[in-house]
Amino acid sequence: MAKSVVLKGNKVVLRPLSVKDAARFCRWLKDREVTKFLSIYDLAPPSLKEEREWIKKKSKSDVRFAIDTIDGQHIGSISLRLRGRSGKVAEYGIFIGDKKYHGQGLGTEAGRLIIDYGFRKLKLHRIFLRFIAYNFRGKRSYEKLGFSQEGIQRQHVFRNGHWHDQYLMGILAEEYLKKGIRK
Repeated sequence: MAKSVVLKGNKVVLRPLSVKDAARFCRWLKDREVTKFLSIYDLAPPSLKEEREWIKKKSKSDVRFAIDTIDGQHIGSISLRLRGRSGKVAEYGIFIGDKKYHGQGLGTEAGRLIIDYGFRKLKLHRIFLRFIAYNFRGKRSYEKLGFSQEGIQRQHVFRNGHWHDQYLMGILAEEYLKKGIRK
């Protein structure tokens, strides 16, 4: 879906994923400090071949972008995965793999770009996300983007010998468009 689409902000550029990105993803996905917030945390990191295949895989139900800094440094990825038969509901996902860029607002800006694209161009009705309770930085970013908490899946995720709650958040097109959360 996002084949040739490029979205530009003040700090980041969202561009199509490239197989050239695969080696960086493999390196990032080996770092437990980076992956502790991801659902794949307990899985073995992908091989370079597997990561290249994932990047090449085209899906009508996924809008996936690489996140680059404005000066061209690849730092992660962001996506909307269409859910359900209507094609109007999507699950938001983001991954900032390069730790040097954590906590600088780049993920929040990338989120604004893809959410705006989702509601204005794809005409989505709703975007939702899930996150592990200890992801405080992520929660602040999601709130800045206009997401509201919708529920808690109690003790849903097992990490490092402990059960953790998973939070559900969502935003509707009418809320987004009314609030005018753009930049």
